[in-house]
Amino acid sequence: MATLPNPLPRLASLGLHLPPGALVDATDDGPWHEPLLWLADGPAAPGDWAALRRTAPALGLLPVLLDVGAGHGGPELWELMPAEMSYPGDHDAEEVLEEFWDECAQEDVDWPGLVPTEHAHSAPGPEDVGHAPEVPATDPESVASGVVDSLLDGSGPFKDPRLALVPARRSADIPTAIGWMGPANHENDTGRLSAVLRSWEDRFGIRTVALGFDTLLVSVAAPPTTLAEAEALAAEHFAFCPDNIWQGSDTTLRAYAENQLLGQPAWHFWWD
Repeated sequence: MATLPNPLPRLASLGLHLPPGALVDATDDGPWHEPLLWLADGPAAPGDWAALRRTAPALGLLPVLLDVGAGHGGPELWELMPAEMSYPGDHDAEEVLEEFWDECAQEDVDWPGLVPTEHAHSAPGPEDVGHAPEVPATDPESVASGVVDSLLDGSGPFKDPRLALVPARRSADIPTAIGWMGPANHENDTGRLSAVLRSWEDRFGIRTVALGFDTLLVSVAAPPTTLAEAEALAAEHFAFCPDNIWQGSDTTLRAYAENQLLGQPAWHFWWD
């Protein structure tokens, strides 16, 4: 993956107010040539993510929660493979999803395409500074902060979320930047999935806020507000993470759309 200069080796001199933690360079092939991330030693507290989100991006770093309590340990044990990642910008999101759809959907069901642009909500993306959205939308960073704090009350899907910093400019690229292999049984080049996350950033104002060994959670500033929109989006989710349908409680796209997507401020993905 093509990368920008990594500020993590200079972390101590960047002036960030961080709790005790350590740099992580462990990969499936041994130590990486530079740190992949910084990880806090103790549990995250409400407000920690938001505080770093206000200061770290200007330094080339983005905060994310990493779950170290789901039986797989921390990221040093996740078999990270940064050398296998491609650059997300080299992929077209719809082409990626259509390929996944053709592999996973019934043979007689054609790929329905992305949610039409005129139906998608125009949420401000990470590069929209100075450009007003066509349709007013909730600020993605505010939504992300609220979702993160809700994960820290002990009732969410993450058992022991720790604050981390990753060298990335877009939250969609966080999984790829660390060489995350959570979806390996579906796709082992996470750069292709980050291309889809970039598209969702642009269309729905998502932010990557938490990762586990094989789980991903994003906040959503502009979720679908009609069942028709949600059903169209459910096809994208099925292609992106078929286990959400195959092994979830909502086993049809319509049920998944109604219960997991319609008006929801967060989307959760799990790969078997």
